[in-house]
Amino acid sequence: MTAPLLEVEGLARDFAVRRGLIRAREVGRVRAVDRISFTVARGETLALVGESGCGKSTTARMVLRLLEPSAGTIRFEGNDITALRGAALRGLRRRMQMIFQDPFASLDPRQRVDSIVEEPLILHGIGDSAARHARVTELLSLVGLSPEHATRYPHQFSGGQRQRIGIARALALEPALIVCDEPVSALDVSVQAQVINLLQDLQARMRLSYLFIAHDLAVVRHIADRVAVMYLGRIVELAPAAMLFAAPAHPYTRHLLASVPRPEPRRPPPRPPAPEPPSPLDPPTGCAFHPRCPFVIPRCTQEAPPLTEQARGQLAACWRADELPASAAAVTAQEAPAAARRLALYAGRRANERAGILTR
Repeated sequence: MTAPLLEVEGLARDFAVRRGLIRAREVGRVRAVDRISFTVARGETLALVGESGCGKSTTARMVLRLLEPSAGTIRFEGNDITALRGAALRGLRRRMQMIFQDPFASLDPRQRVDSIVEEPLILHGIGDSAARHARVTELLSLVGLSPEHATRYPHQFSGGQRQRIGIARALALEPALIVCDEPVSALDVSVQAQVINLLQDLQARMRLSYLFIAHDLAVVRHIADRVAVMYLGRIVELAPAAMLFAAPAHPYTRHLLASVPRPEPRRPPPRPPAPEPPSPLDPPTGCAFHPRCPFVIPRCTQEAPPLTEQARGQLAACWRADELPASAAAVTAQEAPAAARRLALYAGRRANERAGILTR
């Protein structure tokens, strides 16, 4: 077997929480990403999914070295890039690129399309003016745009066309890894399908690897080879996409799948929606999901479960993963309200504890 393109081991990132306007003081720290590990193979798409604030984008920015990790190791193409600086880090940028969520905000409105796509080539000193112009024409054609589009400005394009420009810019330096930070969430549904199909075609043609961040599980199911589910900074399940959607091993994954809108709105859902997650400023002890989990046992409140193999290729961080019902719909209507009550009691208890600390 060939070595993975990207290896992440024990990656963590903390952010300080400060209070005060004139003399700000640190009152706590938020662990946005908490010791996660995963790999991405060449030509593979690994999707990171989870609720807002779970650490997906922070993870992606650390992989690209846009954020410094607090702990852990990042290896790319067999080399440790965790502490790269200066020219070495600049050279790495050619191999790792990003497609942003908002195709309009990520493009300079004062630049023409040819300047936007050519800019990475200029910054890295690739080719002369004629060679760069030919490369820009080639890239626009590759993403489904015409050569005459090169002289236009971003505001003259639709959302889908602007995202194609962003994709062309990301491909300019011939990267091996592209981080897709919710690249279709700002687009119409019909345009989403076109962009996803374009990404898949480019991946097959250029053997690209994608780290794909998304909320839309339908999109993830269509494009991902493997899926990593994050909750409060930790990966709670990692599995091949087909296996995860057919037989999720973690209760949180089941809640995510149950939240997908159904095409039969009059038909009642199999269970009520899960309560709101705890604050990352004050995560629960033990398993972070236990205040919301309908399968909780005392051990869940005391010990954080490790990510262990449940089936071949499927990892889950749950003490009861091998005891859960085969169907996600097996959670009864009585169990979900019980989880909501536990979360309310937990939140009240922790609020009282914080109030006592702040008044000392």
